Amino acid sequence: MKILVAVKRVIDYNVKVRVKPDQSDVDLANVKMALNPFCEIAVEEAVRLKEAGTADEVVVVSIGPKAVQEQLRTALALGADRAIQVETDDMPDSLSAAKILKGVVEKEGPDMVILGKQSIDSDNNQTGQMLGALTGMPQGTFASKVEVGDGFVNVTREIDGGLQTVKLTLPAVVTTDLRLNEPRYASLPNIMKAKRKPLETTTPDELGVEVKRTIKLLKVETPAERSAGVKVADVDELVDKLKNEAKVL
Repeated sequence: MKILVAVKRVIDYNVKVRVKPDQSDVDLANVKMALNPFCEIAVEEAVRLKEAGTADEVVVVSIGPKAVQEQLRTALALGADRAIQVETDDMPDSLSAAKILKGVVEKEGPDMVILGKQSIDSDNNQTGQMLGALTGMPQGTFASKVEVGDGFVNVTREIDGGLQTVKLTLPAVVTTDLRLNEPRYASLPNIMKAKRKPLETTTPDELGVEVKRTIKLLKVETPAERSAGVKVADVDELVDKLKNEAKVL
């Protein structure tokens, strides 16, 4: 069984995001980049399936400039067997990313594709669903538990009313939620081994995909600053402020 895991390079979640002075985009200059947290969970789940003997090979793929190789090497250090970089100048939008991943799926022929349910930069939560639609594969989104059987996978997913379990015929697309697992840390020996693992580079043209942005970014703004809270001495003062200052009563 071969598992393909799609990963994305994003700003490290510990870094405070800055907006460019002209508000055209987020400022990435000298900013620490990392593997998207949901993608880490996807890699961890694939590696666990391999360790359990369910999967034979874990392949990671990422889309973007040469810099994404850093995150691919991180995924290799976490336990993936080989990596594929689809080289593009800019990060494509969700639809273009799904079309590129469809090309990789057709080339690799995986039994399961695992993605993070969303990336922490764009927060679109679209690529996995679009990939499922483009490839015709069944999909299980927001997975909090994955159980692989003979020719099928049971995906327990979180919904508004609680939990729902869907049975998918393989090959299938699965997107991971936060409660699926706790990603491991890459050990130094594995980081060194990752440098020798194969990393293939390809392009959208070689996959027969035309990258075309369908969404135009107009403006990026920082959130409005919240005013400081006020302490009140008693309930009467609270009611007075709500009535006369906040005007909510």
